Amino acid sequence: MIPSLLPTYNRVDLAFEHGQGSWLVTAGGERYLDLGAGIAVNALGHAHPALVEALTEQGAKLWHVSNLYTIPQQQKLADKLVDLTFADTAFFTNSGTEACELAVKMARKHWYDKGQPERTRIIGFEGSFHGRSSAGIAAAGGEKLTKGFGPLLPGFTHLPFGDMDGLTNALSGGEVAAVIIEPVQGEGGIRPVPDDELTAIRVACDEAGALLIFDEVQCGMGRTGRLFAHEYSGVTPDIMMVAKGIGGGFPLGAVLATEDAASGMVAGTHGSTYGGNPLACAIGARVVDIIADPEFLNEVNRKAGLLRQKLEGLVAAHPNVFDAVRGTGLMLGLKCKAPNTDVLTACYGAGVLCVPAADNVLRILPALTIEDEDIAEAITRLETAAKAVEGQTQ
Repeated sequence: MIPSLLPTYNRVDLAFEHGQGSWLVTAGGERYLDLGAGIAVNALGHAHPALVEALTEQGAKLWHVSNLYTIPQQQKLADKLVDLTFADTAFFTNSGTEACELAVKMARKHWYDKGQPERTRIIGFEGSFHGRSSAGIAAAGGEKLTKGFGPLLPGFTHLPFGDMDGLTNALSGGEVAAVIIEPVQGEGGIRPVPDDELTAIRVACDEAGALLIFDEVQCGMGRTGRLFAHEYSGVTPDIMMVAKGIGGGFPLGAVLATEDAASGMVAGTHGSTYGGNPLACAIGARVVDIIADPEFLNEVNRKAGLLRQKLEGLVAAHPNVFDAVRGTGLMLGLKCKAPNTDVLTACYGAGVLCVPAADNVLRILPALTIEDEDIAEAITRLETAAKAVEGQTQ
């Protein structure tokens, strides 16, 4: 008999009643150190006072009116994002998956309106993750995402991660609308794309006349120590997907784009009932104000250096459990030698929450506001988990 909740998740038997900062507490009072942040969503931790204030203030005034009307909170957030990024315009969604849907539509509509309707193909890369909608799984292409959901949305080509020669060849036919890539793969195992490769991809797109889409749903909003991860390379996209951390835990996403890339998206070409509602945008504006502050990002980088140093020591102390640390900023991964599922189970037993990923990696995605003493406690608890795994293999 099917349960009342559709059984699409392999949930661990943990339920939390409240949270504060980097900590979550069950109804029974057990405290867990949260190094997953809702999969890079709770960028400012749990119950951040500034976000509670924004939620309370706006919630007492107006939640939803629909996009039939002007929404001042939406305009305010769009102006902030345009001022801070490469973009000329923004569209607000409720999630990263919805942002992917618009990014694909925007790229194809761009070329249709330019008189090149044959340019519909989107090039993606192995190990990517762009959400679980029809466009998202077609863009990523992995069997784990696509099996059983055919026929898939056509018009997507998938290349091995880092295959620059393949990219050049794929772009040569004149049918490519855009290349889509995560500057740092999240679900794929915390795999950063080297800066020189991002530069080469931008050059290849420019030479072929294709658009470049960055998926910064997981690696954006301060997660890597810059407001957006692509800033390290000096490369800018034509279209960018944003979500997760931008709402600090409240459902919010966005597509940012240049004027040229977005030129086909005129009235009636896209819409959202809830996207850009006053409540979400009031919270998002407060998140952006906090995270975009250079002093805040400097602190993220300092904490990232401290955490990485301690994780490197953890790996060195437990070579049979861990192989390496990878990633950038506070988007880190522990490449495991033991099955990452075993390590994750041991982490639950030690009262610490992490997130599994491909390539036998355990993601470390703490709140950007994590305190130094919580970093120290995280290492203590990860050490306990590592010893438990070692005990199972002896």
